[in-house]
Order: sequence, then C-alpha cells, then structure tokens
Amino acid sequence: MTDLNRHPKGELNDMNKHIKVLQIIDSLTPGGAEMMAVNIANGLYELGIASHICTTRVEGALKNNISEGVGYLFLHKKGTLDLKALWRLRVYIVHHEITTIHAHSSSFFSAVLVKLLKPSVQIIWHDHYGNSELLAERKRLALKICSYFFKSSIAVNALLLDWAKRHLHSAYSTYLVNFAHLNTTIKKKTILKGGDGKRILCLANLRPQKDHFNLVKAFKIVHVHFPDWTLHLVGTDLNDSYASTLKEWIQKEGLQDAVFIYGNCSDTYQILKQTTIGVLASKSEGLPVSLLEYGLTSLPVVATAVGAIPQVIVPNETGVLVAPENHQALSGAILFLINNKPISLQLGGALHIFVTTYFSKAAYMEELIKIYQRV
Repeated sequence: MTDLNRHPKGELNDMNKHIKVLQIIDSLTPGGAEMMAVNIANGLYELGIASHICTTRVEGALKNNISEGVGYLFLHKKGTLDLKALWRLRVYIVHHEITTIHAHSSSFFSAVLVKLLKPSVQIIWHDHYGNSELLAERKRLALKICSYFFKSSIAVNALLLDWAKRHLHSAYSTYLVNFAHLNTTIKKKTILKGGDGKRILCLANLRPQKDHFNLVKAFKIVHVHFPDWTLHLVGTDLNDSYASTLKEWIQKEGLQDAVFIYGNCSDTYQILKQTTIGVLASKSEGLPVSLLEYGLTSLPVVATAVGAIPQVIVPNETGVLVAPENHQALSGAILFLINNKPISLQLGGALHIFVTTYFSKAAYMEELIKIYQRV
C-alpha cells in the first residue's frame, strides 16, 4: 500500500492514463463486498491504472491483501456526518487527482457528501446487497435520493439490476458478476481441526442471511452417519445474539467436538486447501464470492438455490443445488457427496472449469474499465 503522499506505480497506457479511481468501503473486515473492493483496487493497479482504496469506519484483515502499489486511506469516521473525516477524504481526492469514486454498498453516503465538496469527481455505486429475495423490504429513501449523484450503478445479479432500474436515478445501470481471485502468497496461519479428507467448510460471515442454523442442523444428521467428519465455519463473528445462539445450539446438541468456529481468517487459500467439501446454506444471496473461491480450488459444492447461485451451480454438472431453509435436503446432498467420491471429484473439477472460464479476473476488469471510461 501507499500512503497519502505517494502515487501508485505502474505503466499507464494511453487509454487508461487519465482514469484515477478510489474504491470506498466502510470496512476491511472479510466479506464479499470488502473482498471485491480490494480485488478491484489490486486489479486496476496491475493494469497500470492509478488505483486507491479508502475504508471509512473500520480497518480489518483484508488490509493485508492490498497491493503495495495501491494508494490507501483510513478515515476513521466516527459518525454519519464526521466533517473532519470528510475533509480528509476531499484532501486525498484533490491531492491524487481522483476522477472516479467507486463506492461499495453503504459507503455511497460518504461518496455523495464528498462530491458536494468536489463536484467534478464522478460516483459509481456498486450494489452487493445480499438479501436479493427480500428486495421489497429494502430501505431505499436515502439511497434513492443519493442516486441522483451517481453517474452509474453496478449490480452483482439480475434482481439487483432490475431493482436499480426501477428505484434509482443513476444515469446508467449495469449487471457485472463478481470475479474469482485468491491470494496464494499469504502463508498458512489457520490449521483446521479434524481429519484430512473429511472436512466440510462454510466460508460465510456469521449473519442470519447465511443461515448457519440450517447448516448445523443438516450436519447433525451427517454426523450420525459419519461421526469422523467435521464442519468448519470461517467468517466474521460479531459475537452478537445470532452468533451466541448458534454456539449455544452447538453445545446443547453435543457437536462442540465436530463443529468449529474460527472467526476472521486472512489465509483463505490455505484454508480451502485443507477442505473436502464446500457448502453454503444461505436463505438469501447476491453472488457470494466464497462460492467462486470454492470453484478456484476445485471443491465439490452443495449450495442453496438463492440469488445468483443457480447461475454457477448447475445441478449434477457443477455441484449440488438444494432449496433454502431445508436442512433435510441439505444433509442429503452432503451425504451424497460423501458417499460418492468419484462424482464429488468430477463436480469439483467441472466447477473449477466453469468459474475460471466465466468468472475470470481479466474479463471482469475489461468490462469494469469500460464503465470507468464511459463516466
């Protein structure tokens, strides 16, 4: 990373040399939107574009994933209208001649406030909203007002694109699927418990949307048939009521020696290499980055048919798809993969080919740069 007084390095071509982009995200705690913000910032730098990233409220483990040549700013924003932090953001934008703010998720408000102080900067808003099945319940007043200041908006699935076209006022809206990327250079830090070749991984933050209860209930059935298999939950643990209730349930059911919670881990690639089956039990999704990461490491996958997941998991071709909130179906799918190792390996291999073909970093960056050029 570079600081306020340094410019990212890299060879600029004639077409892109005038593009200078600042990714804005509220946190660098591991999550889908946060990972995409970091991956985009790194990808732009690799292509010779002046690339920067700003986290407004919280730093986190993903800070270590930011490339050395990417400009970095931490605002340490203490409230919705932190004028001191807002001015620091404006100073950074002016100093580095930023042309485009790429705001992710809820960071759109900070982007709009700074545009009021620096009108020439353009805003692209990136919608990573995970509750795609519950869009009717989405709070939209502030977002709708702020969207008058968006030059463009990006949706991670077709449902979000349709919602944007109906409710927002940005000049241009487009659908751009997430891309898959794993940092293979981070050293192994996390040692998964349990036996080799018998580990099930759920790479998802502990949030109600991810429906870990559905998963642990399914695993309880699996555990009866295969007591030597283990379940591993990796993702942000907010230590809130959801997480506490989940941990209490695991203890109550006597699964504490078979279900393990790790919290945030930065060595995702190393964790995936220790895993046998990848699973997502979500009741709602956009396009989970973790699903694409499963594919990069050829994991056989069981996932729920929500959001854009069915665009990646084609039943009996690239994985096993089940209905959400149905632990019986989920357990049956996991047992199927355990009992049919040749098919399991075949599905994992097919998913790898599918992800690397249709969710490549190169194709994504090419489309994203076209959006930057348009604004």
